[in-house]
Amino acid sequence: MAPSCRVRACIPAVLLYLEVGRPFSPRSRDALNYQERIATGWSRFLAWLVRRLPNEQQRLLGFTIVAGGLCGLAAVAFHLTIAWLESLLIDPANHAPGHSWIFWTIVTPAIGGLVVGLGLTYWAPAAAGSGIPQVKAAFALRYGLITTRETIGKFVLCAFQIGSGASLGLEGPTVQICAGVSSMLARAARLSPQYRRRMTSVGMAAGIAAAFNAPIASITFTLEELIGNLDQTMLSGVIVAAALAAVVEHTILGSNPVFHVPRHYELGNASSLIWYALLGVLAAVVSVAFTDSLLGLRAKFKKWTTVPKWVHPAIGGAATGMLAVIGLYFFHLNGIAGDPYKTLTMALTGSLPVTLMAVFCVLKLLATVCSYSSGGSGGIFAPSLFMGGMLGGAVGYIDVTVFHHPQDAVGAFAVVGMGAVFAGIVRAPMTSILIVFEMTGGYGLVLPLMIANISAFALARSWRHDSVYEALLAQDGIHLPQGTRPLDPPGDAPLPAHELPIEPTKDATA
Repeated sequence: MAPSCRVRACIPAVLLYLEVGRPFSPRSRDALNYQERIATGWSRFLAWLVRRLPNEQQRLLGFTIVAGGLCGLAAVAFHLTIAWLESLLIDPANHAPGHSWIFWTIVTPAIGGLVVGLGLTYWAPAAAGSGIPQVKAAFALRYGLITTRETIGKFVLCAFQIGSGASLGLEGPTVQICAGVSSMLARAARLSPQYRRRMTSVGMAAGIAAAFNAPIASITFTLEELIGNLDQTMLSGVIVAAALAAVVEHTILGSNPVFHVPRHYELGNASSLIWYALLGVLAAVVSVAFTDSLLGLRAKFKKWTTVPKWVHPAIGGAATGMLAVIGLYFFHLNGIAGDPYKTLTMALTGSLPVTLMAVFCVLKLLATVCSYSSGGSGGIFAPSLFMGGMLGGAVGYIDVTVFHHPQDAVGAFAVVGMGAVFAGIVRAPMTSILIVFEMTGGYGLVLPLMIANISAFALARSWRHDSVYEALLAQDGIHLPQGTRPLDPPGDAPLPAHELPIEPTKDATA
């Protein structure tokens, strides 16, 4: 090992010795040696791969394959970490004995927000928000540069905030984490800035594929949201990474769809198309109301300087906990604070009453606005699907009541509602259709999905031209016009793994 490497390896031991005033224990020394061996082995593997692939295009393909596998592993680790933290934090709070559950359901998200607020303020500011705006800004302005601190900070802080009960999703953060992994690999491979930028699209596709178990939708989302056009030079890498990440996720977590719908819904009666069109209009209303509320409250938090910034997520967490208490107290069902997919699956089977679904749509909108606008770390994918499922199920009851259609229509409308609200908020119409197919495993609602999703997309865009991600970037003073040549990232020369930048990026940090 080189002398500089030995010096770096000794630094943690020296610092710990100075702190505790006594030498390292054998167990601690063994742990450090084990970590050092892993880091050394990984560095040797990367160096071997670079030597074997002297041509830059060959290195791009080789590291795209590596990125697909590593992004799949990172996504699985992230999701399992969140599930573990939920079982330790918000789930016990919701089921505390007596009336103490009310206190703990409010306090747990607040404490989680306080811890995350401290981490975002003093450690990783760029880990705030959903992750999609950060990746878009990195792709357009810095040739895909996402720092190591930003990546690790997103993993740790977002997992803790969602696990403590924030009404946020894990899908957007998964994209940022995977894009960060791809960015680190691109720098380790000594790729040029243009090819490093392509690796960012690889990470986004891999993240969506692993998060939603939807490799096809991940390709269209990357094209619609990040690349902006059918760039064939990037498309091949996107497809390879999405496929590999999905394979890794299938191998570890299983190949079942995200939602376990007992039957595949179909359009049974053409008269129902009237209500599907109405669902598209209502989805546009919910989408614009959500976006406007989120941006408005976020602007107020940014101007609220009398309270320290690191306290803001705790306030949002407490508000989220109060809204969750309302749902639990009156309906004995969660989904506002904690895993929303269990409750959403019940809506997709048509087993929830109409009043509950209408109320939960409003509660989820308010809770997500509070969690996100206060500066939390988490995404809006899952909340948008939840709101859409509840809205669609409520409209389905109108179809059943007026036309006396079978009760199964409620679940079918809930499925279509997910895609409609997603299309209105995210503004990715193709992805909003494909992602519902892949998440439910059914393709019988093509026509209703097309009608509702395109209606929601067109109306929402007419009422508010910018998507939520573009509006968030604009609120931070960042504008990404299409066709603009990306700026050079800081430090254009590729960096070795141990010399990666440690300062977090500053784009879209809330």
